Amino acid sequence: MMKAMVWTKYGPPDVLQLRNVEKPVPKDNEVLIRVRAASVSAGDIELRGAKFPLWLWLPLRLYIGLLKPKRVTILGQELAGEIKAVGNDVTHFKPGDQVFAWTGLRLGGYAEYACLSANGLVALKPADLTYEEAVTLPVGGVESLHFVRTANIQPGEKVLIFGAGGSIGTMAVQVAKHFGAEVTGLDRTEKLDMLRSIGAEHVIDYTQEDFTKNREAYDVIIDVIGKSPLPGSLRALKPNGRYLANPGVAKAIQQRVRGTGSKKVILGSAKPKREDFDTLLELIAAGKLKPVIDRTFPLEKTAEAHRYAETGHKKGNLILTIQ
Repeated sequence: MMKAMVWTKYGPPDVLQLRNVEKPVPKDNEVLIRVRAASVSAGDIELRGAKFPLWLWLPLRLYIGLLKPKRVTILGQELAGEIKAVGNDVTHFKPGDQVFAWTGLRLGGYAEYACLSANGLVALKPADLTYEEAVTLPVGGVESLHFVRTANIQPGEKVLIFGAGGSIGTMAVQVAKHFGAEVTGLDRTEKLDMLRSIGAEHVIDYTQEDFTKNREAYDVIIDVIGKSPLPGSLRALKPNGRYLANPGVAKAIQQRVRGTGSKKVILGSAKPKREDFDTLLELIAAGKLKPVIDRTFPLEKTAEAHRYAETGHKKGNLILTIQ
């Protein structure tokens, strides 16, 4: 048996309950991981409350469970820990290896143990990286790489990052800086000093200032949370500028019906690859990227972590530690 934070129904944080459940057994192509850290991601929070984008609502409900979670009952898209056992067909991992991983819709990070495919998005953790730091990479790190690469950021370009103070945003600020951008980070008042500390040359407090009206023009606007106003964002772009965001129905419709001229609207999220993990680890080793961790919570306080995440005040990442 093992302890896990079980997702009993769709709803507020209190639907998460700590329970003893059956410990998983690895199949021939799987590894069994003793989880030491998991992240509290925006995706986990959306799944818990069934607050999906409209176009994903029915497919996800059909996959997970129409009235309550059935196929998947333990949240957690990112985990880090130690391999305890490997399946008969696994050759490139061994017990004792320290790893981090993206679980996809299999989820399962909010537990003492998890089984994942050895051929999936599982990577060795460097010894000088903590479990808490490593677990920030599969979503926040990979999404930030996706945005910066897709934008084709060139040295000296002005880049605005909307939602810069979150798990993806703090990574995107640093990755964009690595590519030579002049970065403006936009977020709440209490996050601005942190954004300066990770390299943002300029910061905007969205509670005090509307970036679409300050007459500043950007080569690239990256909206990592999908909440920026598209018409105003396009006005704030230079000719040939690029606007990137996570997709939503309203923006997808606007993209189809609005003439953008030389300005590009690019919607979509990352399709993670193992090579992305390698790139992120290289940036960390070179001192170009450092995970930002706001708070850690023990597994039994997962609901409290979710409540804090929903305030919008978190800086960077929230981590569950599983002892």
